[in-house]
Amino acid sequence: MLRKQNLFSKLFITSLILIVFGCKQNVKHTISKVDSVKKKIVKDWNKTIPGNFSNQTEAVFDSSQIAVFLKKYPDFNAYAPDINLFYSKRKFAYAWYANNVLIEQAGNLADRLNHLQNEGIYKAIPYPKSLDSLVFDNHPKPKEAKSNITTELMLTAQYFVFSKLAFQGMSDSVSRAINWYLPRKKVSYNDYLDSLLKKPGKGGANAISEPVYRQYDLLKNFLAKYRQLESTEKWNPIVVNQKLKPGDSAGVIPAIKKRLYKLEDFKGDTLSTVYDDELKEAFKQFQLRHGLTADGVAGAGTITELNVPLKKRIQQIMVNMERCRWLPVSLNTDYLAVNIPEFKLHVYHADSLLWSCNVVVGQKVHQTVIFYGEMQYVVFSPYWNLPESIIRAEVLPAMRRNPNYVNEHNMIITGKENGLPVIKQKPGPANSLGLVKFLFPNSYSIYLHDTPSKSLFGESSRAFSHGCIRVGEPAKLASFLLKYDTTWTAARINKAMHLGKEQQITLKQKVPVFIAYFTAFTDRANKLNFRKDIYNRDGQLASMILSGKGSY
Repeated sequence: MLRKQNLFSKLFITSLILIVFGCKQNVKHTISKVDSVKKKIVKDWNKTIPGNFSNQTEAVFDSSQIAVFLKKYPDFNAYAPDINLFYSKRKFAYAWYANNVLIEQAGNLADRLNHLQNEGIYKAIPYPKSLDSLVFDNHPKPKEAKSNITTELMLTAQYFVFSKLAFQGMSDSVSRAINWYLPRKKVSYNDYLDSLLKKPGKGGANAISEPVYRQYDLLKNFLAKYRQLESTEKWNPIVVNQKLKPGDSAGVIPAIKKRLYKLEDFKGDTLSTVYDDELKEAFKQFQLRHGLTADGVAGAGTITELNVPLKKRIQQIMVNMERCRWLPVSLNTDYLAVNIPEFKLHVYHADSLLWSCNVVVGQKVHQTVIFYGEMQYVVFSPYWNLPESIIRAEVLPAMRRNPNYVNEHNMIITGKENGLPVIKQKPGPANSLGLVKFLFPNSYSIYLHDTPSKSLFGESSRAFSHGCIRVGEPAKLASFLLKYDTTWTAARINKAMHLGKEQQITLKQKVPVFIAYFTAFTDRANKLNFRKDIYNRDGQLASMILSGKGSY
């Protein structure tokens, strides 16, 4: 059967929002209520996409036909409110026909539904054979064409199926089950369908953007590339029996060059056995894309990443496409985003990346929570109020071994609570929070802060904390957060950081903070990046996707 080219796939995805992460102490594993600090940001990303009625208004049908259709195709009953609302707004005018002929979007939608695996989706749609037959078979001659109410309603019902699968993703119960506590986006797909079906005006079809975080479309392109590689390449492990460095020659080098060429990192002569400068630069790019030290040396870690099966990479891409479905479409404000597996803090203004820096995140046994908050305070020369978990597990045993432990670590005991001493560490360069901390109230006791342990920022894997996020450039972050108060110059910030006296500043404008978890993403150069699944979060979601049994 003839398939029309998929115009849907050419639509641009709306603006980029984030990659995020956080740190935790005494984490509560139940989802907290979205309290007042979140209202503004939630309101921003829940805005519906403006709808426009499509041009065709003359051909209409009787509203009772919807009930007749749903009786014949009961699997669409869950979408009855959406279908009725859509047509009541249109005064029951046909949406998928113009001059009694199906418009191009009809074939595009059916084609995309028939190839849901291209979206990283394995869930079966209702009545696929009926859809195929109604849209692609038995086309009459133009003079004999007639609008078909069953085809019309089938397409609308299937659109809402598609929007739920591809734009909204798995249900809230799934995201909560895998400890994703970021509020989920809400979009009026009813209004979006109106916009989609509107006859393209100035700017053409590409003026319409799909209601999904921009990374989704970028990852989808790489999903197609990696599936093509998997269908044509054996991808056998490359065995390196010696340590290779620039200038060496070895029989295995052509195989390495060919693989890097297929991964779009190498562009030189793939037959040469010499570890030349081109191969060194290719390794550097590959290492950067995989969060490794970019030294251009073919170490064991680099070769291990080079040998990761394509099947696993494809699963990583699909898992992160699903996460993209849950995110806000765009955000027109300043915000901070931390990606846990990337060990990076990203600072944005209106979806434009301003700068990034390294962070240290929670160890596997002290995992940082995926959630949202709003930055409210900058605290210079902070005290560190030790959490009960650290007092119980670390400080008390140390005090038993060394009675002078508290004094030696510049700490004081201020009382007793829950059978434990209340301990805080005084401000100063040796303070575990460093010279400044950044507070965004949350029930997980997570915040961003400086650290005296600067050497950890040079590690390629930086999961060392008890849950809180250590920031590699704290003075720069303080300057960004205080930019609306011109009295906070760089000199004043530096002085406050070294004053040795705690000073808390309330921000004039709260700043959204996103803590998220992405093991596959594209960078600003449109290079595909992978990171290790440090908290083992990918497997459960991958199994739900591939089985087609995930709850939607």
